[in-house]
Amino acid sequence: MTWRWLPNAICVVRLLLVVPVVVLLLKERYAPALVLFMIAGASDAIDGFLAKRFAWQSRLGSLLDPAADKLLVVSVFVSLAYLGLIPPALAAVVVARDAVIVLGALTYQLVIEPVVGQPTAVSKLNTACQLAFVVFTLVHEITGGWPARISLLVLGAAVVFTSITSGLGYVVGWGKRAWRIKHQAAA
Repeated sequence: MTWRWLPNAICVVRLLLVVPVVVLLLKERYAPALVLFMIAGASDAIDGFLAKRFAWQSRLGSLLDPAADKLLVVSVFVSLAYLGLIPPALAAVVVARDAVIVLGALTYQLVIEPVVGQPTAVSKLNTACQLAFVVFTLVHEITGGWPARISLLVLGAAVVFTSITSGLGYVVGWGKRAWRIKHQAAA
């Protein structure tokens, strides 16, 4: 029996955790929402480790993993903005970045060739900033004020900067690749 399916199964669990995380947030039950959010984050690290360590990567996993990540992050940022815990503009930047990436990937897939997920260093930094921001925001609400608002402001600025930088990086990088492939085919 093979365990190749395990990373994808963990990824599906992460997808399923989105709904209870959002429901708990909307009910302002921040501590259990934080626990589930952290479980979802840990599941991302675990499924990635298993896929790489045991060569259990699959085409499905390469699409499912980033989709689960984006759905979780976007849902949480929108929920936090709805609750008034973060500025709506911050949530809009996060949503816009992911929308650009998803629409770009779909377009590339349909027009050029199959997309192979390749997260950049700034994209990984963006994910770390987003996760830290969510965790610190929820901890701030749970504790009634720790960490200080200035910490959230700095992390929020880092989320905006890395979101814009990584989004533009994907647009430029995949745009160059598409241009090169289209012009090589024409030559």
